[in-house]
Amino acid sequence: MKILLAEDDRQTADYLRQGLLAEGYSVDHVPDGRDALVQATLQPYDLLVVDRMMPGLDGLSLVKALRSAQIKAPILILTAMGGVTDRVEGLQAGADDYLVKPFAFSELSARLAALARRPALAEGARDLLRVGDLTLDTVRRTVSRGGTEIDLQPREFRLLEHLMRAAGRVQTRTMLLEAVWDFHFDPGTSVVETHMSRLRAKIDRPFDKPLLHTVRGAGYMLKA
Repeated sequence: MKILLAEDDRQTADYLRQGLLAEGYSVDHVPDGRDALVQATLQPYDLLVVDRMMPGLDGLSLVKALRSAQIKAPILILTAMGGVTDRVEGLQAGADDYLVKPFAFSELSARLAALARRPALAEGARDLLRVGDLTLDTVRRTVSRGGTEIDLQPREFRLLEHLMRAAGRVQTRTMLLEAVWDFHFDPGTSVVETHMSRLRAKIDRPFDKPLLHTVRGAGYMLKA
């Protein structure tokens, strides 16, 4: 079971990560709310553990953004703010549980296990992304167009998923470098152009109508 841990305090994050790994979970850690949002939209997680006070994007805003992006995985908020109003705000934002610091790891583990036991979403609610006749299944990690399965490398899959989530909107080279490669600087290479060419060869060239468009002087856009 895969967990996304969004926690900016390094000591707390290391403690939680080690404990969760010992419990058999797979854990990805990000210390910034904005990075957590990007990470959660690029790959599926079974559970999310979110600190309320983080740089970039605070925990409540992150939870609201995740729910707006149709991320349905259970979310547990960690916080030092333990008032009734604080807990209500967390739950109203879209969180499934709320744990106040300091806490015992055994309680965190029990709460996560309880969230994981909740009935799964109906089959039809799986996170399927569609643009025209192109379909991407974020759970099964499959891509098909017009019923024909398309084999993508992991980075190509990540790039396509980002483009599909932003369908109809121009994605600049800088936006793609940050979201897909986690580069917050220009590496001075043609990595974006190379992957776009490979992706276009797989999702467009064998088919009648192109979906991946180059917007001259701006970037790229996926649209039917």
